[in-house]
Amino acid sequence: MSIKRCGAGETGAGGKPLPFARAVEANGWLHVSGQVAMEDGEIIDGGIVAQTHKAIGNLIAILHEASYDVEHEVRVGVWLDDPREFWNFNKIHQDYFGAHPPARACLQSSMMVDCKVEIDCIAYKTPEA
Repeated sequence: MSIKRCGAGETGAGGKPLPFARAVEANGWLHVSGQVAMEDGEIIDGGIVAQTHKAIGNLIAILHEASYDVEHEVRVGVWLDDPREFWNFNKIHQDYFGAHPPARACLQSSMMVDCKVEIDCIAYKTPEA
């Protein structure tokens, strides 16, 4: 089995090194680490709508970097800081994944400072020979 790590050794908030890879690919399976609304090492300003767009955008950028797309997503995990934001989040999620809905779990969890949402995913495509 071949394992490829994408984005290991990158930095996060405050320029501190992240102790994980952004994604790991193994035999057609891509596991994307949780993505938040981070830009240039900082959480962006704004509420759940802006942060959801940014977190999903970050997730999709990693999928594309690894030569996957949203239709390859099998499962998505979502953590919301405030469960009252579920319907606002859900509308945006549907806009991105409505044509190719993955299986999904959505939980409430205390988040990093100023973070409203975190999203991870597992994607699959048949490995190229």
